Amino acid sequence: MALAPITVTEVFKLGNVDGGVNPASINFKSVTMESDKFVCVRDSNGDQTSIVIVDLSNKTNARHKIAADSAIMNPISKVLALKAQSTLQIFNLDLKAKMKSHAMPEPVTYWRWISAQTIALVTATAVYHWSVDGQAEPKKVFDRKEELNDCQILSYKADDSETWLLLIGVKKQADGSLQGVMQLYSIDKNASRVIEGHAACFINFTPPGQTTTCCLMCVASNSAQGGKMFVMEVPTANKADTTFERKVQTVQFSSPSDFPVALQASKKHGILYLITRSGYLYLFDVPTATLLHTEVITQDPIFATAEEEATNGILGVNTRGTIMNVAVNDNAIVKFVQTQCNNYEVALRIAATANLGGADDLFMAKFNNLLNEMNIQEAVKLVAEAPHGLLRTRETIQRFQAIPQLPGQQPALSVYFKHLLDQGKLNNFEAVELARIVLQKQGGSTYIQKLITEEKLAESEELGDILQPHDADLALKIYFKGGAHLKVIHTLVQRGEFPKILAYCQKVNYSPEWPHLLSGVLNMNPDGAVQFAVALNEMDPPAMEPSQVVDMFVQRNMIKQVTAYLLDVLKNDKEEEGKLQTRLLEINLMYSPPQVAEGIFQNCSSGNLHLSHYDALKVAQLCEKAQLYQRALENYVKVTRDNTEQSAITNIRRVIINTHAINPEWLIDFFGELSKEDSLDCLKELLTHDARRNFKVCVQVATKYSDELGAEQLIEMFLSFKSYEALYYYLGSIVNFSKDPEVHFRYIEAATRVGQYSEVERVTRESSVYEPERTKNFLKEAKLQDLWPLINVCDQHDYIEEMVRYLHDTQNLKYVDMFIQKRSPMKTPAVVGALLDCDTGEDYVKNLIMSVGGMCPVEPLVEHVEKRNRLKLLQPWLEARAAESNKDPCLHNALGKIYIDSNQNADDFLNHNEYYDHLTLGKYCENRDPMLAFVAYQRGQCDMELVALTSRNGMYKQQARYLVKRQDPELWASVLTPENTEHRQMLVDQVVQTALPETTVPEEVSTTVKAFMTADMPEELTELLEKIILHGNSEFKNNRYLQNLLILTAIKADKTRVMDYINRLDNYDAQDIAKIAEGAELYEEAHVIYKKFGDNVQAIRVLLDDIGSIERGYEFAERVSEPAVWSNLAGAQMKAEMISEAVDSFMKAKDASRFTEVIAAAQEGNFYQDLVRYLVMARDESKVKEGAIDTELVYSYAKTNRLSELGEVISSP
Repeated sequence: MALAPITVTEVFKLGNVDGGVNPASINFKSVTMESDKFVCVRDSNGDQTSIVIVDLSNKTNARHKIAADSAIMNPISKVLALKAQSTLQIFNLDLKAKMKSHAMPEPVTYWRWISAQTIALVTATAVYHWSVDGQAEPKKVFDRKEELNDCQILSYKADDSETWLLLIGVKKQADGSLQGVMQLYSIDKNASRVIEGHAACFINFTPPGQTTTCCLMCVASNSAQGGKMFVMEVPTANKADTTFERKVQTVQFSSPSDFPVALQASKKHGILYLITRSGYLYLFDVPTATLLHTEVITQDPIFATAEEEATNGILGVNTRGTIMNVAVNDNAIVKFVQTQCNNYEVALRIAATANLGGADDLFMAKFNNLLNEMNIQEAVKLVAEAPHGLLRTRETIQRFQAIPQLPGQQPALSVYFKHLLDQGKLNNFEAVELARIVLQKQGGSTYIQKLITEEKLAESEELGDILQPHDADLALKIYFKGGAHLKVIHTLVQRGEFPKILAYCQKVNYSPEWPHLLSGVLNMNPDGAVQFAVALNEMDPPAMEPSQVVDMFVQRNMIKQVTAYLLDVLKNDKEEEGKLQTRLLEINLMYSPPQVAEGIFQNCSSGNLHLSHYDALKVAQLCEKAQLYQRALENYVKVTRDNTEQSAITNIRRVIINTHAINPEWLIDFFGELSKEDSLDCLKELLTHDARRNFKVCVQVATKYSDELGAEQLIEMFLSFKSYEALYYYLGSIVNFSKDPEVHFRYIEAATRVGQYSEVERVTRESSVYEPERTKNFLKEAKLQDLWPLINVCDQHDYIEEMVRYLHDTQNLKYVDMFIQKRSPMKTPAVVGALLDCDTGEDYVKNLIMSVGGMCPVEPLVEHVEKRNRLKLLQPWLEARAAESNKDPCLHNALGKIYIDSNQNADDFLNHNEYYDHLTLGKYCENRDPMLAFVAYQRGQCDMELVALTSRNGMYKQQARYLVKRQDPELWASVLTPENTEHRQMLVDQVVQTALPETTVPEEVSTTVKAFMTADMPEELTELLEKIILHGNSEFKNNRYLQNLLILTAIKADKTRVMDYINRLDNYDAQDIAKIAEGAELYEEAHVIYKKFGDNVQAIRVLLDDIGSIERGYEFAERVSEPAVWSNLAGAQMKAEMISEAVDSFMKAKDASRFTEVIAAAQEGNFYQDLVRYLVMARDESKVKEGAIDTELVYSYAKTNRLSELGEVISSP
């Protein structure tokens, strides 16, 4: 059974992602696949939206809770682009950072990556390119043609150079079909062209028989004229002339409604994949547009595709969420085209292009035919194109050699070699045969060397043998590349190039007798032997053991050479080389001058040499014997570092006292390698051995390693030696950076001990770290002449009272003056309080306060003095500050209290001062003088406090006046609440009797009335309104709103008063009030309102409908005598079957509009005499002649036997 020409493989199912995917999210708008690396799904489930990214390389997926409209992944890297409405953002997922963002001025309807650096953005009017590099905004590339209006954009393509751009969309036709429309745009020409097509792609392809790559545009379409596949060349910068002949192939699609959705090219095979909406796959040959194969690959529509690089196939996603890979079957395609398509030329072309087997017999047959036809050029091309070197054999060379040279033409073999060299590299037997020919000519070796340099010839031993007589260097190179080991070594031995021998042997894994060879080199050239021995050691594995090599050098007393060898061998610092490292140092410490070993140690220190695994204890002892104390210390430390259980502190303490022979700077750094305990022991050892000589270095060590060693331990150490000077210098170097209270205290103590009083003053002033209590006590005990350090401590840590007592007791009040005047005037309140507690003279205190002036804070000063009941002492100072326009409420509060207590125009102060706190002084006055408290509360609108004060003291008149003027609904509600039973009625009485009658402000009246209404107090409201309207200020008597409110309140609360009010009042809304009265069944009152305000129709309606008195209605109609009134009365009389009376009323109203009702009622009751009267009136009053009236009139005349009148009616026109 023949193999299929394509393979269809399921790659992944979107439904298998973690958490699943809503099937409704698998569609063209929600799923994007920009390459074979990633697939993005915008998964929507209810109001939850997330972005799922599937990594196709390892079949993993990640879900991101991002509310975006669309997401596309970069084709090669983990860079995600998101679109939310008009906002575009690009994120680097690996770095978890936003790269850039942009807000588009119009919606983006389609977008995709056209390269790893560029996103194409399609709007309704234009196409933009947005680079991810830098901060550039999207750049408009071209405007959309109007032919693409109303198109759904499905794809956007660009050639490799991004100079040809193709926008692809579909437009629904009247018959329901989808027309494919494309806009082709040239960057170079800045021109667009609209073409018909559903799917397209670009491919760079070298057509058979040509040597230049063409840029081909392939377009597939299905229209009413049938399916088509077009392949055409577009000009590029590299190839401006189009030599590819345009190909057009008719395609028979499965149905007229099916259409292409994806077109992808395989560069390897030169084949086009065409996928349709119905799931069909079509394979086309690119250069001929020949259809090769058709197959259904899925029953579900594919809506997203991308190139699959590994197989040179096409990835597709269908509506079930299956991601599938469709690829050419390399094992079958050539044979399939040859046998099933019966197209040998295409089969040969595919085999040659893709380097595939399956057409060997075709190539052999064609090669034989070409030679038989003597078509040398085509035969040579065929040899080069044949896959897997099928025709590049010795037999082929022999056949070309056998072809006789024709006159005027090159030999066939020359043509063969020239073409193959142009195409690539000659194989072994081709290279040998070419060399045989070329070396026979002058300059042949130069040509061969050129070809080898260009890697045009395959190297072999046979080729080297041919070149040896002509060019030994070139032959050696060929031997080397061709693997002729014996010949390479033989040549290098002759030249004495031993390192090259080793390098070659190591490279090709060839091993001669190395010890014997090294011994000979040692005897001939000791220095060269070092290089050779090093080279032996660099072999993998080493050709000789290094210890064996060292023995060979030492036996010959070659210390310099063995040192050089070991320095090179040990450069990688391997653990297994520990013994060799020890031996290197041992040899030089024992047999070389000390400076040689020192040089080795210096190289180690500088990083040029690394020796980490030698026996440190042995080397340290050797260094100590050689008086290299610094190196001895280093190695004793290394002993402990290499083996934490082995301590070398005894050895270190013995060596470290030799400070005369140790660099001080190095010694300071050395302490950094010691443990904390060892460092302290060594410092104590230095101080014990020679404190004077080692004093400076100990202070420097303590300073540098203060954090590591601990300031506490270092302080304790210096104190144990009673070295306050050392302690002073040590702590002086760290005190400005330390947060340790002990450091700061000990520094103050040490500075005091050594007489550095300026430092004591500075630190106590600048530092906030020392323990204040301890420092204060120490300074008091020290009894310094300069008291500023003590003052600094007390000032910073609020020991003001204690400081003042101390200065007062020691008779140093001058420091108090200086302290508050020059240092801390803000501390004046605490100082004054302390002075008062010390019973200091009042004049002194007053003068002290006045000397500070406005620099002293008001509130704390008042607080300190007031709590000592000495507030009046501040009156001069407070008045001075007030005179300076100081608006501090605390200042004015204090003045107010003084004036209140001393009865100094307190009422005037409370009424006119703008800056005191009303609540504070109000509270202060409550128990002293309630009226003063009322004034303060009233000015400050302290509502709740004022209400409580006036209620508590029975000041209802003041409360009522305040409430009326305040006009605060919430405040009114709080006092009119039913819960305020104790005070509400007395308040209401004062509002009605006093406050409201006094006011002339309409708003105050309105607010008060509304408050009573809100409190649901109709009786009180009625009383209030009567007071205002009937007995109050004349300007409120005619207030329409108040009159309305009075009547309505009476309707609700006391209906007996309504009639009186409507008669006495004239400026209310009559119509609205009357209707409300009717609703309350106050019909007489409603009738009076309508009558009073002249609405007689409504007045009689109330009499007839609500009161039900036709008699009163008749009297009212007689009195007003209005047609509308008589008409209403007539209607009521008809309902009461008073036909004669109704006719009389209709006639008085001259109302003929209801003639039908009147006729029916009269006839039913046999009132024809009355009906005649009515109809005559109706006939006279009707503007339009009514036949019904005349007819009824004739009939009525007949019924009443009034024949003469009957005749007149009949004869009248």
